[in-house]
Amino acid sequence: MSNIKLDYQTSGISEKEIMRYKEKVARIHKQMHEKSTDEKKFLGWLDLPTNYDRKEFERIKKAANRIRKTSDVFVVIGIGGSYLGASAVIEALTHTFFNEIDRKKRKAPEIIFAGNNISSSYIHDILDYIQDKDISINVISKSGTTTEPAIAFRIFREVLETKYGIEEARKRIYVTTDAHRGALKSLSDNEGYESFVIPDNIGGRYSVLTAVGLLPIATAGIDIEKLMQGALLAQEKYSDSNLKYNECYKYAVIRNILYRLLKNTEILVNYEPKLHYFTEWWKQLFGESEGKEQKGIFPAGVDFTTDLHSMGQYIQEGRRNLFETVINIEKTKNDMKIKIDEDNVDGLNFLAGKTIDYINKKAMQGTIEAHVSGDVPNIVLNIEKLDAENIGGMIYFFEKACAMSGFILGINPFDQPGVEAYKKNMFRLLGKPGYDDE
Repeated sequence: MSNIKLDYQTSGISEKEIMRYKEKVARIHKQMHEKSTDEKKFLGWLDLPTNYDRKEFERIKKAANRIRKTSDVFVVIGIGGSYLGASAVIEALTHTFFNEIDRKKRKAPEIIFAGNNISSSYIHDILDYIQDKDISINVISKSGTTTEPAIAFRIFREVLETKYGIEEARKRIYVTTDAHRGALKSLSDNEGYESFVIPDNIGGRYSVLTAVGLLPIATAGIDIEKLMQGALLAQEKYSDSNLKYNECYKYAVIRNILYRLLKNTEILVNYEPKLHYFTEWWKQLFGESEGKEQKGIFPAGVDFTTDLHSMGQYIQEGRRNLFETVINIEKTKNDMKIKIDEDNVDGLNFLAGKTIDYINKKAMQGTIEAHVSGDVPNIVLNIEKLDAENIGGMIYFFEKACAMSGFILGINPFDQPGVEAYKKNMFRLLGKPGYDDE
């Protein structure tokens, strides 16, 4: 069962301060849910755990089984929300060295992500690595013309057609795109690729629980039924418009209160390396949603205790515009005890008999105390354990909190007008028709 608990005792924000937002939150909640069926509002993720396409869901599972049987490597081509969510879930729920362990133990192809940069070295090294392996690819793009994935797809499509011939290549290319229009949709229809849908009413950074994320996640061998079950439990849990009983909305409110106290940088903290890419997904979710009109909390992330030896000094004594949200995994899957060493050269015998996870938890507790004493408020999100249900629940928690937080801030959390600025300049510099200097 998905079990997520918010602890804001170390945030410096009282229940009384939070409840001042009660009426505003109830009003926003009502507006969001009333407009959830309006495709132009990009709120389709709100009811997704109860309102997804079951037939496509079954096709995703069948395609994933087919890919696992026929491929040594599955190349997922996408950028931003088209790959970060899948990468986050796969990293969190598989072996730390998933791609390196024996194929028989992994029971799935290696998962490699491409189309998320324009580095020739990165693409070259993937091509060099996969040349003697059986591969399938999944290209994810609403339009099919986004530069980074379009370049990668052009290259990897040619590789497949050269390696297998056009007919066999068609069986190894999976497309996730718009249901009705766009360059990639047209190509997919013409070539007969198996295709999956990016819903019109769900933006990229909210799309991890659609085919965008589910096909790569299922191919990695993760139970997507349990992932959706966790999201469903969260949907039910956070459906209450009453701020008093909705921890998801409390998190959104606390962020905004801290923002008004000039705490304008939020650091998502984990003490589990498997959550590194979850942080990357979170950074896009909040950064692209809230960073508008010269407003918004800047989302950053650290992996502790590792980054305590690099960023710890700044967090403790640098500019006081910071607050932290800590993800605490209460129960670890694998643990081990420290043994006695007769020589005790390292002086660590005082830890003998204690588990590594216990030590990690004390490091977390000590760090929170230190940072709070240094005027860095902390919010703690307690997760029972790292499994598919809890990850599904955490995804929904942050998605809904992000939407609420954006509306409290007074911006539209579902557009991203600033993203187009660099593209226009890049196309002009590359000489793309229609982007000439004026």
